[in-house]
Amino acid sequence: MELQKFSTQNGFIPDAWESLKAFTNARIALGRTGVATPLREVLDFRMCHAHARDAVYSILNVDELTTSLQQFQMSIIKVNSKAKDRAVYLQRPDLGRKLNSASANNLKNETSHPADVAIVIADGLSATAINEHAVHVVKKLIPLIKQSVLTIAPLVIAEQGRVALADEIGSILQAKLSLILIGERPGLSSPDSMGAYITYQPSPGKTDEARNCISNIRPEGLGYDLAAAKIAKLIKTSLQLKLSGILLKDEEQDLLQ
Repeated sequence: MELQKFSTQNGFIPDAWESLKAFTNARIALGRTGVATPLREVLDFRMCHAHARDAVYSILNVDELTTSLQQFQMSIIKVNSKAKDRAVYLQRPDLGRKLNSASANNLKNETSHPADVAIVIADGLSATAINEHAVHVVKKLIPLIKQSVLTIAPLVIAEQGRVALADEIGSILQAKLSLILIGERPGLSSPDSMGAYITYQPSPGKTDEARNCISNIRPEGLGYDLAAAKIAKLIKTSLQLKLSGILLKDEEQDLLQ
């Protein structure tokens, strides 16, 4: 009988921050059972951790992505980094920042004339994010770019890619600015978060202070409409001021006016 009185249900002690859980997916107000974390929270943590690990090893659905991007009636080029597979990609980040020889040659053969913007779609650390969100953002973004009377280079789909891969791609395509949509490092509450990185005058060797980042693009984070609007405004401002990175301030209120 004593054991029944001290069951998990009766022994659960709620947290004083319980009401704040309505405003965040962060792990707060877990409560406790005796001196331990409640079992349901332990199991939820393990499930979220499994989803994050799965996202890291997820595979970019290149064929479906290509089919979906054909609606924009633009040339589509598929490339690969020097990381030949996922294992190498995770162990050698440097190889994910460089095109392999075949891909570099293909891009050079496809180059026709300079463009204002090169758009790269890469798997990054969560192909799941790209599979689920990239086309939705591109669909809203391309009309905004064209409204600014800017030209767009052929769309590029990159496998085993890191952020800096867009520097080499943009340089070969003779683009004034590169934009890469890439799967971000999965979090325990966001295995499908996509990021956007903008670099003015892309070229190999650029470092992170030369880029602007818009993070957590997904329905539960920064929605498609707002993300596309922020990206388009940053692109326009970057080309007008001829700079990007720490010199280009991402003030949300200014960008959305």
